[in-house]
Amino acid sequence: MSEGNLVHKVLPAYPPLARSARIQGQVLLQAVISKEGVIENLRLIAGHPMLVPAAIEAVRQWRYRPYVLNNEPVEVETQIIVNFSLAGN
Repeated sequence: MSEGNLVHKVLPAYPPLARSARIQGQVLLQAVISKEGVIENLRLIAGHPMLVPAAIEAVRQWRYRPYVLNNEPVEVETQIIVNFSLAGN
């Protein structure tokens, strides 16, 4: 649902220490998308500690087209998965 309204996505920078340690995987975050389409109340659900700061820094910059219910913008709670893969970088 959230992915379709995403209008500005910043990819995370792979942390050099995590890359050299060959750490990869997912970071799962919980967030609120505000009425203006801005990420708010971003918090960690799960993920490797070496990958979390890069994921949070990137997702804080994401922007969404506001969700509309009955012709009014509304806040939406969502989960966001950020993937870190050495094969793709």
